[in-house]
Parts: sequence; structure tokens; C-alpha cells
Amino acid sequence: MAKLRTLIVEDSLTVRRHLAEVLAADPDIEVVGEAGDGREAIDLCLELRPDVITLDIVLPTMSGLAVTEYVMAYRPTPILIVSSSSNRGDLFKTYDALAAGAVDVLEKPTGDAFDGVWERGFLAAVKLVSRIKVITHPRLRLGLGQLPPAAAPAAPPAPPEPVRPSLVVVGASTGGPAAILEMLRNLPADFPLPILIVIHIGELFAAAFAEWLNSHSPIHVRYAENGELLPGRGQPVVLIAPPGRHLVVDHGRLRLTADAERHSCRPSVDVLFESVAREMGSRTVACLLTGMGRDGARGMQAIHEAGGATLAQDEATSVIFGMPQEAQRLGAVDRMLPLDAFAPALRDFAGLSPPPGAWR
Repeated sequence: MAKLRTLIVEDSLTVRRHLAEVLAADPDIEVVGEAGDGREAIDLCLELRPDVITLDIVLPTMSGLAVTEYVMAYRPTPILIVSSSSNRGDLFKTYDALAAGAVDVLEKPTGDAFDGVWERGFLAAVKLVSRIKVITHPRLRLGLGQLPPAAAPAAPPAPPEPVRPSLVVVGASTGGPAAILEMLRNLPADFPLPILIVIHIGELFAAAFAEWLNSHSPIHVRYAENGELLPGRGQPVVLIAPPGRHLVVDHGRLRLTADAERHSCRPSVDVLFESVAREMGSRTVACLLTGMGRDGARGMQAIHEAGGATLAQDEATSVIFGMPQEAQRLGAVDRMLPLDAFAPALRDFAGLSPPPGAWR
């Protein structure tokens, strides 16, 4: 079987050598090249045509974001972001890179973490990312650092029975930042249903995620606060579970807890969805987007059994079809939708007319 051909892009020689040693020790992986700056990374990608790229965000000559945009426009290759920067600007660039086509992000090992645990996780992440089928982003050839809003697609058929939901809940994991961005930016600023989101993302990288998403979303986005009232219909806002805390709805308020992890995750999609099923029942629209594992499937089943509407992202548009597929296997999904159909579907549930130029 052919080895997995990997290109390492990292400006620190010490870190680059460590990554190369870890990868080279795996019999299934071959390190075909190493780059210390962004320009060299692009040249080697075009020359060597690797199967996967590990990429730092902070690089000389060209940032990791610029490298991602170029690679995804001209030579689409699965990219794993490996970064340790925690300042706001670099975190924003990390999210932008994920939105531009990078598959996942992994925190660099700290100086005292070379104990084998991080290395095993790194190898697993490289192998997982390499299996993702990435697509060309021709719009990035225009030199735009940010993807322009897509034209509104056709709205899917209306639900079989009229519903008057008062809340939207969303769960996502790998591929989630880009998927959530795509969904939110095609909703109007006055979208009347509050939206609660749980996304799996490392704590280092989660610090500024809500702020980044807010900078691109027409609807205000922030992290949820413990004890605040659940917004009602007519109060447009997106609230995200903060890193390291479960988000639950409890007697009309939002609670943040440090309860045990579910599926090795905190926050967990299941924890939010199950609380919403108990509290809101049929007044809920649940969206389960791209992600690895099964978190969210049981919670979506609970919402489905409570009479809520359940939408899951289809395989063709998911970076990883794991979470939606698990919900589908449980019979918990009302409709499997391509990513660009979520915003029109949510407009329908909210009772909004389609935007100008859209057709039904």
C-alpha cells in the first residue's frame, strides 16, 4: 500500500524536526518535504503534490491563511492546521483558514508534552485529515481573503405540517466553523429565532471563535452566559457554548456546567439537545452539521421524539459525515440537506419570505 505523502510547513526548525520525526516513525507515512515559510510551502505543494499538509498559521513571507487560500484554489490538498498562537488576530486567521478549506486544527505540543500522547493524537489527526475529499475554491483565485456571500439557493420544500418553532439548536465538529459560517451568513440580521450552538473545537482555538463568527455574521454572535434568560422569538442572537462548559436550557434559563464529558466532549451536542428536548419539545429546530463521532445523534433523537424538527447535513457536503450519519441511523432525521439549503429551510421555519432573487 502506498505511503501517505506529507508536507510539513513550520517556521520553527525545532518544531519542524519533531513533527518530521513523529511522522517518519510511522510506517504508513512518508515526509516528502519541509517548508519554513509560506512561499516555499506553495512551491513544494505544486511540485511534490502531497497527500496532506501540516500547516502553521504564523509564517514568514505568506501567512498560513494565504497558503490555505492559494492551495485550495489551485491544488486542493487536505490541510491540518498545527498552531500554538492564541492572540486574537492569529485565531481569526485560523478560523478564516478553516472557512477557506483547511480540514481541522491541532494545538502544537508544549515543551513538556513530548510524552507520546500528543504524538499519537497528531498521527491520528494527519491520517484522518488525509481521508477527507477536499474541493477547489475557485473564488479564492480572485485574491479575496474572505469568501463572498453565496447567492441564495432554492428553498427546500416546506415542512409537511405548519410549525411555530421558537428556538434553533446547532451541533457541529470537524468542518463546523465553515459550515456554521455558511449557514449564518445567509440568514437575515432580523432572523427571529434565537440560535444556540455547540461546536467541538480545542480550548486554545475556541477563545475568540464567537468574536470571529460575529465579525462575519449578520446576526449578533457571542458566548452564552451562565444564568441568562433564554432569548424568546423575535430576539435575534446566536449564543455559543463556551470552551470547556456544557450548555443546557433549564427552566427558561441557560446554564453552563462542568459536568462529566459526553463522548469525550465538553461542551457536548447531546447535552444541549437533550435539555432542549425536555424544555422546548416541538418548538425546536435542530441542525446537526458535519463532524466526526456520534455526539448529537441521541440528542437529535430526543428532539425528534418530542415533536421538534430535525435537519442533518448530507454526506456530499459534509467534511466528515459521522455525526449526521449516526443520527440518520437512529431514524432521528426529518430531512438530510446540503449545506446551502439550511438557511432557506430555517427561513421557512421562521415564516420568512425568501430573499430577493431566490426562487421556491
